[in-house]
Amino acid sequence: MPTPVNPIDEPPHSLADTRQMLDAYLDYYRSVVLHKLDGLSESELRTSRLPSGWSSLELLHHLTHVERRWLRWGFLGEPVESPWGDRGPDDRWHVPDDMSPQEVRARFEEQCAWSRRAVADVPLDRRAPVGGRFATEAEAPTLGWILFHLLQEYARHAGQLDVVRELTDGAVGE
Repeated sequence: MPTPVNPIDEPPHSLADTRQMLDAYLDYYRSVVLHKLDGLSESELRTSRLPSGWSSLELLHHLTHVERRWLRWGFLGEPVESPWGDRGPDDRWHVPDDMSPQEVRARFEEQCAWSRRAVADVPLDRRAPVGGRFATEAEAPTLGWILFHLLQEYARHAGQLDVVRELTDGAVGE
């Protein structure tokens, strides 16, 4: 079995505050996703290793849009141009050919920084407004629900990248 390379430490097990744990684990998984892409060439980032056809770069681009959809458009109710902008004409994840991996990564990092600032010190029980992503109060979730949803999305996609990275060059671990 290959040895894990450069493992990233989980948040400290001494954390007890739900909000601190949630924020820390979101940042942990954001880092894991980026780490999984480190050292891959542009060709490797744009090539799919899976029958479903998505590439690692497309997944990163997707996560940028996930953050925008759930926090900017969803939680804050702000208008978002092209909220499904991570989709191509066939409704699959897509990164435009003229968008470099460095640009995709920079946009992801900028969106994550924006997301952290946007929800800092906001109570988890605050509900999203009606009018952005959500048409009715019954549809509008709390910030806590949205952040937990993002956490599971990151955990699932980080696991998918574990498999893709191992298939690409044998690297395993966080």
